[in-house]
Amino acid sequence: MIRRIAHSYRSSFSGLSKETWLLSVVMLINRASTMVVPFMSMYVTQSQHRSIAQAGLVITLFGVGSVIGSATGGYFIDKAGFRSVQIVATLAGGLLFMLIGQVNNFTAFCLLTVALSFVAEAFRPANYAAVSAYSTPENLTRSYSLNRLAMNLGWGLGIPIAGFLASVNYHLLFWVEGCAYLIIGIFILLFLPAAAGVPKEAGVLQTGALPPERKSNSPWKDVFLLRFLGIVTLYTTCFLLMFRLVPVYWKEQLHIGESRIGLLLGLNGIIIALFEMVLVRYWESRRTNMYYIIAGAVLTALGFAALVVPALSTLSIATLAVVLLTIGEMLAFPFINTVIMGRAKPENRGKYAAAYALSWSVAQIAGPGGGALVIERWGYGALWMILALLCLACALTFRILPEKA
Repeated sequence: MIRRIAHSYRSSFSGLSKETWLLSVVMLINRASTMVVPFMSMYVTQSQHRSIAQAGLVITLFGVGSVIGSATGGYFIDKAGFRSVQIVATLAGGLLFMLIGQVNNFTAFCLLTVALSFVAEAFRPANYAAVSAYSTPENLTRSYSLNRLAMNLGWGLGIPIAGFLASVNYHLLFWVEGCAYLIIGIFILLFLPAAAGVPKEAGVLQTGALPPERKSNSPWKDVFLLRFLGIVTLYTTCFLLMFRLVPVYWKEQLHIGESRIGLLLGLNGIIIALFEMVLVRYWESRRTNMYYIIAGAVLTALGFAALVVPALSTLSIATLAVVLLTIGEMLAFPFINTVIMGRAKPENRGKYAAAYALSWSVAQIAGPGGGALVIERWGYGALWMILALLCLACALTFRILPEKA
């Protein structure tokens, strides 16, 4: 039994390129140091003593900068290369993180938030494009899963530390993340090879993607992709609130301390790090990509609904919600990546990666601001039920989405 489990883990990690592993190390460091955004709403409300609406505004402005960064990122990736974009984004982002943590004026803080998210968000599509470039059609989903494993392992290790630092002094979060960004930029500069070594036909076609002749040079002319991204954006808008407003709910309504909130959020990363690669290896050849995406949306709906389950202790409610939301995430996002990047060609990979990153950026605008307004008018319970219903609507829409453009 143990040998069989060990063999499953070994086979899940085999056949991936050296560059894919290097990118995963980069993502591990990046996510282990992701401390500011998860605690941003709490920093604004607890440290700067501002309202939940102002916290929602800050997170929304972060999303505005992300949209601009994503929209322009694809152009720069295809022109300058994903390596250069990652280096510039991390070095500039590190300096901005250090600066914004020293600002007390709310207007200046908001403006710097937009600048920071613009620079930092360019890293996401560049990283997506790099993973796709260094993968083969056969292992693209696993390459993204390894990247997500590193991301979530880093999250699981880093967020409890962030919770501890937040309980000591919120400003420490900005210094740690800023230094980590600088380290990442130097790491990429020294160890990730230039784009000239990228396989020309890597990552072109995956299960569930249309044949190459059906693909457009522009993602904005790809009818199926636009429909698919519209649903993905709504789903991501809901999902992101797990890391934006759920921690505030835990703090204000369930009276859970920062350290325990860090552990709860870290549980998400640990579960993914332990199980996602093996599960994706098992899942990918058994059902269609869309099947798992639909199942993930349903589990996410159940996770939000769990936040209002009566007759449970506060920690039980929080833990149940994290587990359900995490399983939903493991089911949905690796296969969303595959569907999108499987439709790209080598020469427009950056644009497709940027189109996907743009959906996350739009979600960062719509989710926190809209969620904060719902909370102020109807309360947290109403928000969780609305999110559950929206996730179920996404699952239904994915189900009826025509598979051909």
